[in-house]
Amino acid sequence: MNNLSYEESISKLNEIIEKIEAGTLSIDQSIASLEEGAELIKHCYSILDNAKGKLTIIKETLNSTIEEDAR
Repeated sequence: MNNLSYEESISKLNEIIEKIEAGTLSIDQSIASLEEGAELIKHCYSILDNAKGKLTIIKETLNSTIEEDAR
């Protein structure tokens, strides 16, 4: 799952939601799907946290550059 992109993970989540909403899964299949969905959500949050960290570094670098240029 760690090799999935954010977009792929969201797509898989949508597929899981559609299957559960269709009501054709057994209880065991529904539980397994919910567990997979929970893992996908964790994976998406991890990707977003990583992106947020990168954006923070870029912002800090830009602010530092702007401050140095202003001197």
